[in-house]
Amino acid sequence: MLFNSLGFAIFLPIVFILYWFVLNKNLKIQNALLLISSLYFYSCWDYRFLFLLMFSIILDYYSALKIHTASLGSIKKFWLTLSICINLGFLAVFKYYDFFVHTFIDMLSSVGIKANLLTLNIILPVGISFYTFHGLSYIIDVYKQKTQPTENFIDYSVFVSFFPLLVAGPIERSTHLLPQIQSERKFDYSKASDGLRQILWGLFKKIVIADNCAEFANIAFNNCDNLNGSELFLGIIFFSFQIYGDFSGYSDIALGTARLFGIDLLKNFSYPYFSRDIAEFWRRWHISLSSWFRDYVYIPLGGNKGSQAMIVRNTFIIFLISGFWHGANLTFIVWGILHAIYFIPLQLLKKHRQHIDIIAQDNILPSFSELFKMAATYGMVCFAWILFRAENLEHAIRYIKILFSPSLFALPNGDTFMHTTYPFLQIASLLLIFISIEWLGRKKNFPLEDLNKKITLPIRWAMYFTIGFTILYFTGKEQQFIYFQF
Repeated sequence: MLFNSLGFAIFLPIVFILYWFVLNKNLKIQNALLLISSLYFYSCWDYRFLFLLMFSIILDYYSALKIHTASLGSIKKFWLTLSICINLGFLAVFKYYDFFVHTFIDMLSSVGIKANLLTLNIILPVGISFYTFHGLSYIIDVYKQKTQPTENFIDYSVFVSFFPLLVAGPIERSTHLLPQIQSERKFDYSKASDGLRQILWGLFKKIVIADNCAEFANIAFNNCDNLNGSELFLGIIFFSFQIYGDFSGYSDIALGTARLFGIDLLKNFSYPYFSRDIAEFWRRWHISLSSWFRDYVYIPLGGNKGSQAMIVRNTFIIFLISGFWHGANLTFIVWGILHAIYFIPLQLLKKHRQHIDIIAQDNILPSFSELFKMAATYGMVCFAWILFRAENLEHAIRYIKILFSPSLFALPNGDTFMHTTYPFLQIASLLLIFISIEWLGRKKNFPLEDLNKKITLPIRWAMYFTIGFTILYFTGKEQQFIYFQF
């Protein structure tokens, strides 16, 4: 069930009405409704993988209780290790097994050895990377005594499977989400209306920006051998906004939907393309994943403590794992390594935290220096996106070679982007409007936040109608979210 589907448009109001107007007097029943709704939501993808989700939930729930009640440290460590190994084992089998087998076969072939090894060719369960990390953070926090395990199985199950975040995050922490699930919730009109505004903006990002940019990006990447450098340049620009609009749009819909039920999820994006260096970009892009790796991998490895060699090692490990988390393809691994190369000089020079506040904090426009830094950072990110989008390393290399050929300075062919649903200039104009709105709203959690406090009712509703009409105008075939594949 997609957030941008008719099915979800029917599903959400039904759950909302039952939650607030039928079952509002009993927290336990409300949470049971959220669990049933979440399991149904997940089963709409493929009911066969419900067993995997439920197995993961039961394993971590039981392991956390055993860790908490165990009197010996060795027993605690046994249950922690068991949970981690089984969770990562499932992830390895479903997501990475075929990749390792094919890589091993290719290595043998390169030295003249033919191998016929078994591959599984199984479907990747949607959301497995996200709900696995939910469970792992819970188990580790219980082991480190940062949180107490809950004895209420339904509450814990909702924490892992809450439908707004189940398939593509944000990756929540038990210390943040579980207390909200366990506490009585009262309907808050202002919170719910703000949630609807965030859903509206998320749908705009996905349907109007991401899905239309995808058409132009696909033309560039699918036909890179037949295009010139300037056309490939436009292609990577369009892909950068496709992936941003797609993933941050999903996160906006997830956060807005959760807010309808009185629950606040972790912020996952904070205008990353307005960053002035790569370190700031990673504080603003997929925030929940970056902070997860920081807290559960980077800091345990030693973090910024120790020699410079250890700091470099730790940083490389984090970005390498981050790349591998995104998918079983060498392109993602090289993408992660490239970002490590971007990041490490800032870290060694102790400049990785020099840009904490939002750009042009007290001004309407950025200074020339800020604009240059922002453009340079965006360019570095876009170059790395080539690896992220390419089918394989050979494809990425071909794309880069043509991109940086003399044809980069040639005019784009007027026929290149002709065979799209909507004209090039129309989508380019929408992109400029989108960037302008995001820039003006960069100090907020999302541009439409608290709109009712600053704009009169007629103008406000005119804006809602305009955005809603634009979404309906561009609504076509349901397009799956990019991060569902991770």
